[in-house]
Amino acid sequence: MIRPARPADASAIAALQSHLDAPSPELLASFAAVGACLVAVERPGGEPVGYAITVGEGDVHLAELVVDPDHRRRGHGRTLVDGVVARCDPGTRVTLLVAVDNDPARSLYESIGFQPVAYRPCFYERGGAWADALVYAYDVPE
Repeated sequence: MIRPARPADASAIAALQSHLDAPSPELLASFAAVGACLVAVERPGGEPVGYAITVGEGDVHLAELVVDPDHRRRGHGRTLVDGVVARCDPGTRVTLLVAVDNDPARSLYESIGFQPVAYRPCFYERGGAWADALVYAYDVPE
């Protein structure tokens, strides 16, 4: 189940963000001004087990998506991406970036219909090393 984030979710979302390789606390602090945040919960009234932050008007960028490792492989990531797409108007382009070596995420996005459209060398910093990223895009059907 997904729903829009609520102010009471802030600490749970911040804890979830710590699971990202390259978290952006600034984005988390400002998403309400620049985009939207959906959370995945396993039951109504439950604590968030994942979230997706989008930014942009018109075309949308999926800036962060994370699911707690203890709750992965239960469909939360797919439900969040589907929720992002469902909130877009037909013809909207949804983009995202993913590390080239993040096979589970790439598989998820490709299974939904996202296609790689660009390559970003040395995009993510991981403990002093750099990882390349792929830009994926999905055009919401008319």
